[in-house]
Amino acid sequence: MTYLLDTHTFLGFSIGSSELTPETRLTIADKENRILLSIASLWEISIKTALGKLEIVGDYESVIDDVTSNKIEILPVTFAHTVRQNRLPFYHRDPFDRMIISQAMVEGVDIISKDETLDIYLVGTQFKRIW
Repeated sequence: MTYLLDTHTFLGFSIGSSELTPETRLTIADKENRILLSIASLWEISIKTALGKLEIVGDYESVIDDVTSNKIEILPVTFAHTVRQNRLPFYHRDPFDRMIISQAMVEGVDIISKDETLDIYLVGTQFKRIW
């Protein structure tokens, strides 16, 4: 299976946070699964660390080490993703989360996130949020 990580999920997994559910940890760690991280998540981390709104272990440049060491693939933002985002209702105002949910829908993958607000976007689709 292929899954897209929400930003907080990636950050929590990277530091071994106890906030992640056992199912979440096992799903991400399962080498049979393909795990994606949006470039939008990396952009969000970059902005928030630069503004001092997010503290991470190490400097921002070290984030890529967590991506590669965990065999996570970076998902670029495509025009199709922006079209889908453009058509979403504004249940969620966070532009990063809107892009990530749009990418999950376009790519046809489930999203791993604790953000229950994302569920409303998935009603009537074959996609689900895992946490």
